[in-house]
Amino acid sequence: MTTATPPLEPLPRPAAAPTGVMLRRLVTDSGYVLVGLPLALVSFVVGVVGLSVGLGLVVTVVGLPILTGTLYAVRGLAQLERHRIAAILPAPPARARYAAAGPHTGTWRRVLLPLTDPQSWLDLAFAVLRFPVALTSATVTLTWWAAAVAGSSYWAYAWLLPTEDSDGLAELLGLGDAAATDVVLHTLIGLFFVVTLPIVVRGCALLSAVLARAMLTGMAAMQDRISVLEDQRQAAVSAEAIALRRLERDIHDGPQQRLVRLAMDLSRAREQLAVDPDAAGAALDEAVAQTRETLAELRALSRGIAPPVLVDRGLPSALAALAGRGLLPIDLSIDPQLGTPTDRPGPAVESTAYFVVAEALTNVAKHSGASRCTVTVQRFADRLTIAVTDDGGGGAHVAKGHGLAGLADRVRAHGGTLTVTSPPGGPTEIRAELPD
Repeated sequence: MTTATPPLEPLPRPAAAPTGVMLRRLVTDSGYVLVGLPLALVSFVVGVVGLSVGLGLVVTVVGLPILTGTLYAVRGLAQLERHRIAAILPAPPARARYAAAGPHTGTWRRVLLPLTDPQSWLDLAFAVLRFPVALTSATVTLTWWAAAVAGSSYWAYAWLLPTEDSDGLAELLGLGDAAATDVVLHTLIGLFFVVTLPIVVRGCALLSAVLARAMLTGMAAMQDRISVLEDQRQAAVSAEAIALRRLERDIHDGPQQRLVRLAMDLSRAREQLAVDPDAAGAALDEAVAQTRETLAELRALSRGIAPPVLVDRGLPSALAALAGRGLLPIDLSIDPQLGTPTDRPGPAVESTAYFVVAEALTNVAKHSGASRCTVTVQRFADRLTIAVTDDGGGGAHVAKGHGLAGLADRVRAHGGTLTVTSPPGGPTEIRAELPD
């Protein structure tokens, strides 16, 4: 049975942040910026002085340990900054990776190890470059706080200010010399700074935090990305190898054996043609039947690789045809938008999604002992979610040597994830998420 679910409605927009959250954010951002200034000053002095002295004495033996000590000092300050930016940026930063000495590394090599570590030099560069950014951010933040507090409360202390020998701001702007006009003008200016204070302070905090993240964790993030890409490449190679081995096994056990028998039948028919025409005709009839069965198996193999209906009509039609050939009842629920020309996933995503469902249904039919199966394919934001659930006995798992291992490799090769939930006694759910 195939059912189509209506397209998903967009999620409601979140409500505006309450005043308490805005105040906490303002205090956090202000503290980050203002505390960052003395830390930046310390980092700048340590970095510049240590680098200058170390480079000046590099011709002697003393200069190298000074450079190493400088790098270790700015590393400690950089580590402190990594902890601080967690309060400003929503996502946790990647952990920095420093070069580590091996168990048999000599003393001098251990001493000079930071000099060959790119992240240590990035820490030193950050120690020097953060000071002008921190100084600018702190100056702007203090200016906005001072203007907001002084302007919005001007009415409370305006009467204490001397007015005999000086002109007020309202009089300088040509608005008159009335005391009330001067108070209203200062209050309006103060309210402007109060309203813009959270935005400006947030911008200053983000400026410092983004610089810190880029220089202190950029190398680690790049290494993590390289590691992910390498894992995806290995998964693609593994999935391709498993698919080729499976195809070779299927061809060997199916069409190849039938072709061998077909050759034998044709040879027997040729030998019997002059002696026993009736027997030769029976052998030819059997050869024709073998040819038809071989073609049927080849068509089945080609559907498993790339079914034409998937290319021509999209994922919903291909999965509907796959469910129609199932050995047990299958409830199919697919987002109908996935079949429209404008909303179809990419060819690689469609092929992987089809392969996930086909392999999962094969495992259900062979190993689960289920009486019914449900296939659900939906698109959530920028991800395609495929879920195959059965009411079998459970016990399925992803391990090397099992069919689901190759399935997991293929999904991971496309940047997706595969989870198998199959407690003893069932039910079993195979869920894959693919970037769309």
